[in-house]
Amino acid sequence: MIIIEAKMVQENFIKIDGNKVRYLETGHSKNTLVLVHGLGASAERWSKTIPYFSKDYHLIIPDLIGFGYSDKPLVDYTTDFFSDFLGQFLDSIGVDNTPIIGSSLGGQVSANYVSKNNNVEKLILVSPSGIMKTSTPALDAYIMAALYPNEVNAKNAFEMMEGSGIETDAKIVEGFIERMKLPNAKMAFMSTILGLKNAEIITNKLKTINVPTLIIWGSNDPVIPIQHADGFVSSIKDCRFYRMDGCGHTPYVQSPQEFAEIVIGFLNDE
Repeated sequence: MIIIEAKMVQENFIKIDGNKVRYLETGHSKNTLVLVHGLGASAERWSKTIPYFSKDYHLIIPDLIGFGYSDKPLVDYTTDFFSDFLGQFLDSIGVDNTPIIGSSLGGQVSANYVSKNNNVEKLILVSPSGIMKTSTPALDAYIMAALYPNEVNAKNAFEMMEGSGIETDAKIVEGFIERMKLPNAKMAFMSTILGLKNAEIITNKLKTINVPTLIIWGSNDPVIPIQHADGFVSSIKDCRFYRMDGCGHTPYVQSPQEFAEIVIGFLNDE
């Protein structure tokens, strides 16, 4: 057991294709909700939302393979690789027809998975990657922090990504540095960057998504600017959009209660 935001959370490990995969689990509801983090992150990225979601949902929060404290095999980290992993993970823990929230890379991975599978109830994408093909200064700073993980680089990157001028929580900075110093962490990170650059723009896959979808985007996102939301909203058949004003790339970190209320409202909407 670990404690996140005063909430008891179970830390679990399973094997997928011989690789150890870590995930966090909490909440006793019969309704399950899966949360998928972004590039270079871990399950802890969702920690501020856990107290809000766990009241109504049984939460499953994996460390994507290659990130966090999951194994980092020597493979090509393409979007299809991550999408296949997500399917294997859900199968392994016996989760079916559940809502999924995916942030940034996790949003692209989740959308890619849902475009090929019909076993997801609803989809929430938070500032997803998949359409933007050029870098941004905030993304460049994040890549620099991953390659040279020290306090100065990591703090600079996270404060740029948030865009609020508020000092980043030291635990976020320390956790990122610790994870990026794990064996093969830099390799997995850079392989993922290359995989994203080489992936086809996700628009055609979005057109095949048939589940109700909510797009949430921070109005001040400097990593994947909000103008990229149009490609998602116009391509997904049943899609709603919510702009979180005053937030950067991770609105669930900056305004977790508002974020949770938006998501729960969408999930409860028949």
